[in-house]
Order: sequence, then structure tokens, then C-alpha cells
Amino acid sequence: MSFQLTPEQIKSYQKDGYIIVKNFCTEAEVQKLYHVALQDDAMRKNALDLNDKSGKKTKLSLWFTPGNDVFGYLTRSEKMISAVAQLLAGDAPVCHFHSKLMQKEPKVGGAWEWHQDYGYWYKNQFMFPDQLISVMVALTAANKENGCLQVIKGSHHMGRVNHGFSGEQVGADMVMVNHALKTMELVYVELAPGDALFFHPNILHRSEANLSEHPRWSIISCYNLQSNIAYNETSTSWKMPVNIVPDAAILNWEAASLSDADFLKKEEDPALKETGWEKEVSSV
Repeated sequence: MSFQLTPEQIKSYQKDGYIIVKNFCTEAEVQKLYHVALQDDAMRKNALDLNDKSGKKTKLSLWFTPGNDVFGYLTRSEKMISAVAQLLAGDAPVCHFHSKLMQKEPKVGGAWEWHQDYGYWYKNQFMFPDQLISVMVALTAANKENGCLQVIKGSHHMGRVNHGFSGEQVGADMVMVNHALKTMELVYVELAPGDALFFHPNILHRSEANLSEHPRWSIISCYNLQSNIAYNETSTSWKMPVNIVPDAAILNWEAASLSDADFLKKEEDPALKETGWEKEVSSV
């Protein structure tokens, strides 16, 4: 494997439910990714608005199959899949469940309520949460001022807690969240552009609204081991082994537009409209 986490990083992930890898993407890679995020028409046209309880909006674009675009190259890169494979520590191939571009704009970017990703993905009937993982790569700085991610350190050991609707979002049972906050450490995950956060699907996390003058943009890719069956998931990428590309592809390979990507569309799936399309979307 080309990218090696240290034994200490792997132990930290298992103990705390997350690790930060500084400078996971180079400055040049981040600049290219952010430029495409701003300029790609397909990304803009397929952005979904989601309201928090106060009415502030966060935009996200979500797609399932990683393609030959620059984001596909990142999510399929050797360093990404190698790191994910080491943390999931299974014999089965790594598959890409979905990726999403998070766009939390200055002054208007909304908050995300306390939740676990598996609080959503449980509805997709994935059997084993330990065989799922999310990776957030910061495209802009993330700090307290612009609503960075907050996690409750070690809360993944609680297992899945109940979730219900809070505005247009699905949030965790606040009785259990408040117990967790009294028992475990609250951490503000501040990231520089290019830093990567790897986090367990059962760790409790949230973010506040972006009241600053600066955007907070990130790409979040979610992965699954092929051995982890999802009995209620209509997409198919979660069971298709990733076609890995070299890290150099991000900067050096010709990149396609995202126009052919299989974006999540709120209006296309009646089940999503009836039961809450957020069952497909976990976010920060």
C-alpha cells in the first residue's frame, strides 16, 4: 500500500472514533478541487438546499459512482483507498458508497444537528457499521468561526442511538446526546485546506451555522467494505470495488466533467419524498 497510517493513528481511530491526517492533499490538489467545485455546471445544477431549524441553508451535491472527474480521482486514489482499507481492517474490497460536496456559505450556511451517519444508514440496512467510514477533505479552512465540525470523542462506542426529524434534518435523541456530552469530550475539528478527517459512522457530530465572512467547503466520501450488505439501498456503488487510480491522477490526468455523475435528486425518488430524503444524506 502506497500510503501508510501509523499504528498510533489506527489505535486512535479505534479509541476516539476519528483521526485527522494533516496535509492529506497538497496545496495544488486542493486548488484544483476547489476550482472545479466552483466552476463545474453539473455540480451547481445538482446542489440541494437543506434548511436547519432557523431556516439557514446548506448546499450539498451528492453522487454515488466515482467517475473520471477530479473528485472521482481523489475518491479512487491510492492514498485514499489505502488509508480507508487500513482503518476498516477487513479482507473484503473497499467500495465507494457516495460522495458529497458540502457548501456552507458565509452568513447563510446552516447548522447540522447532532447525529450519527449510521443513524441514517441504518435505514439503508447496512449490517455492520464498523465496515463503513467517512472521509472529509477540507477545501477551505474549517474553524469555530465558520461552523467547523464538532465531535463527541469516543461516542462511537455507544452504538447507534435513535434519530428523528429536526426541521428538514434527521437528528439524534438529545437525551442521549446530553448524556454523552456530560461523559465524553467535545472536540472542535479545525482543519486547514487539504487536511483529512476520517470518522466512524457512529460518532456523534454536528456543526454550527457559518456566521463568518468566509466559506466552509469540503468533500466528504463514504466507503463500505464489499462484505457489508445493504438490504435497503437502491444505488449499487456500495457493492462495487473501487477502481483505484494513482495519486498523480488528481493533478495530471485529463478530468471529465461531473455531468455524467449519478447525482442524488430529491424529486426523482418517491420514497425519499415520503420518508425523508435525508436517509441518503448524512452531513456536517
